[in-house]
Amino acid sequence: MINRIVSLACCLFIFWGEAQSQAFKEKDNGIEAAVKGVQVEITFFSPAIVRVLKFPAGAAVTKKSLSVIKMPESIRPAVLQKGDTLFLRTDSVVVSLVLGTGRISFSNTLGEKLFSEKDDGVQFTPVKDVNKPAFIVRQAFVLDNDEAIYGLGQQQNGKMSQRGQRVYLRQDNMKVCIPFFQSVKGYGVFWDNYSPTTFTDNLQETSFDSEVGDCADYYFLYGANAQGVVAQMRALTGQAPLMPLWVYGFNQSRERYKTQYELVDVVKQYRSLKVPLDGIVQDWQYWGRDSNWNAMSFDPHTFPDPKGMVDSVHQLHAHLFIVAWPGFGPLTKQYEELKQKNMLIHFETWPPASGTTPYDVYNPQARDIYWRYLNKGIFSLNTDAWWLDSSEPDHVNLKERDFDQPTYLGSFRSVRNAFPLQHVGGVYDHQRQTTDKKRVSILTRSAFAGQQRYGANTWSGDVGSNWEMLTKQIPAALNFSLCGIPYWNADIGGFFAGSFVKGGGARNPAFQELYTRWMQFATFTPMMRSHGTDIPREIYQFGNRGEWPFDVQEKYINLRYQLLPYLYSTAWGVTSKAGSIMRSLAMDFASDKKVWDIGNEYMFGQSFLVAPVTASHAENRSVYLPAGASWHNFWDGGLIAGGVWTEQATPIDRIPLFVKAGSIIPWGPKVQYAAEKKWDNLELRIYPGADASFTLYEDEGDGYDYEKGSYSEIRFQWNDQAKTLSIDDVKGSFPGMLKDRKFNIVVVDAHHGVGVEPSGKFNTTVRYKGKKLTVRL
Repeated sequence: MINRIVSLACCLFIFWGEAQSQAFKEKDNGIEAAVKGVQVEITFFSPAIVRVLKFPAGAAVTKKSLSVIKMPESIRPAVLQKGDTLFLRTDSVVVSLVLGTGRISFSNTLGEKLFSEKDDGVQFTPVKDVNKPAFIVRQAFVLDNDEAIYGLGQQQNGKMSQRGQRVYLRQDNMKVCIPFFQSVKGYGVFWDNYSPTTFTDNLQETSFDSEVGDCADYYFLYGANAQGVVAQMRALTGQAPLMPLWVYGFNQSRERYKTQYELVDVVKQYRSLKVPLDGIVQDWQYWGRDSNWNAMSFDPHTFPDPKGMVDSVHQLHAHLFIVAWPGFGPLTKQYEELKQKNMLIHFETWPPASGTTPYDVYNPQARDIYWRYLNKGIFSLNTDAWWLDSSEPDHVNLKERDFDQPTYLGSFRSVRNAFPLQHVGGVYDHQRQTTDKKRVSILTRSAFAGQQRYGANTWSGDVGSNWEMLTKQIPAALNFSLCGIPYWNADIGGFFAGSFVKGGGARNPAFQELYTRWMQFATFTPMMRSHGTDIPREIYQFGNRGEWPFDVQEKYINLRYQLLPYLYSTAWGVTSKAGSIMRSLAMDFASDKKVWDIGNEYMFGQSFLVAPVTASHAENRSVYLPAGASWHNFWDGGLIAGGVWTEQATPIDRIPLFVKAGSIIPWGPKVQYAAEKKWDNLELRIYPGADASFTLYEDEGDGYDYEKGSYSEIRFQWNDQAKTLSIDDVKGSFPGMLKDRKFNIVVVDAHHGVGVEPSGKFNTTVRYKGKKLTVRL
């Protein structure tokens, strides 16, 4: 203990002076103090997670977070005082509080400054929240001039670093609002407020300014690097469960399939063409007229045998997403019951002029009612996944007084941004209570902090079909992922494609080019899903096999399936180690300042560098290869040292794609659906130039037995100097797991292991029965 205090004193240049009167009080996990009329509480949730709570002195504040589920660990930080500055230290961070001004600052244990509030940076401006006294709550901070920050959810501003931005954070279609950012310095800040909030960053300050609150409440998370911050955010707000294997395949949708026969026929056509497909999505209006909106039952005229439809999809080895909305038409049974129980929020939502009204997602009893109808009308048919559309929700003919509407937790204004979290969470929790045989898989249009714990995959909304919007999707996705939510996707080709109808729709060459480039990008996102209005997007709409629009799409769909062993293992790393699938270059190469503001390329898992083509008629694309690694060109095996820009040819069937030297990629079989073939004859591509390791994860593909340990892992290690591959003993087991398999090993060079097609020649093939092997190559 003495050594610890001496070390702290040396690190911070602090020494004990004469006894001083204390303007603070120690408590479990931290301290509390009164500073200039403001009550300040600093609480350590872990050695690296600190909650800062402030409210006007004399007030009584009791707040249960909607996002934070972590309970404070038993931690007693070392507390020292010098003058009017108080220091709290753990093994991870040092927090200082200036008792004269209330400024709180954060440093690492080496004394290096990380983050700081401004002097007198908190402000409480009294307002009325309907009839309840409340405050406009503001907290200002100061960042380094050259510091890059990321996050704020999904903003369609085309920016990677969010410096110099003023962003109004209120949920909307295409705009996911999360009051969180993280820095290249290795820390993150979550502002725990659910009302509309303005984020401002300028030369003077960085601030959050929320319309309603009882307190200023934020969490400081130290992770040392971007992945560490993501891990801390998951520790604070919840871990991400594993999706079923099939979801990582290809999913087809349209606005909309108008009959059950049309939907089933799409699956049949994919099977006839032998083009891979795993998911089919039924969009809106299967319930009939708009006054019956979201009835959670099928119109008998267009869907006369919904159970037969579901069974037919399953017999074709595919899976069915069904859409559900948070609003109910006035002729539905749900509307009537929720209205009688005062569980509607009375503002206009989609569709306009229909009388449709959202339910009170904040009320646990209302969420029970929602699931009761959803389960009886849809899930009981053995459907597979949910499309929770309009989860912001849509707010038609918006009026400010709409935000005065009461909810179970207070005014709608006070909880506005948490709507998707509560709505999606209600469906997840209820399905988990209903069965553990199907993993919850939710496609949703909005999100809030913590939503990763609900099996949700957020898509970017009804984006336009144009090159500018495709370009914006990349930094939007990366910033979203850096908020700790790993699952994201977009409508391939953009949603609104009406401008291309006149030129032939899916046969319009301009749309074919845009769609193809968008699909290439989607191949390297957590979910690969085709959807849109105006133009049907099934592969056969674009032409026939032998024509480039068909052939290039088929090539990338096949590539997606061959990547499944890599992607599913990466997804296991998301679940088990708080990993990420889409990774900004700054996440893995922060020491290279050139990557800090690159938002048009990214890492897909730990190994692939993806540089989508986002311009029409592009013959070339400049790609930056980060310093700190060497890079193999996926298409020709060529090796390039990092820290350079390279010009890459981009014919229509190719996007720039590199693999980091020191990677092992398991290459899956060609299949028509994810579970068609077991992984008993995998190609292992070794990208030399550095040591490598990879852990192949397998389980039953669905259900939650993996949470009970029913899965297996096989670890591969490549020693680049010795040119040896070690395959460890298999760890774990699950019903139906392979006991005997082959690994076809390829050391990638200009002639072997390049491109999409399986290698024709292997360095060696080994038979593996679960026991350790070492192979010299």
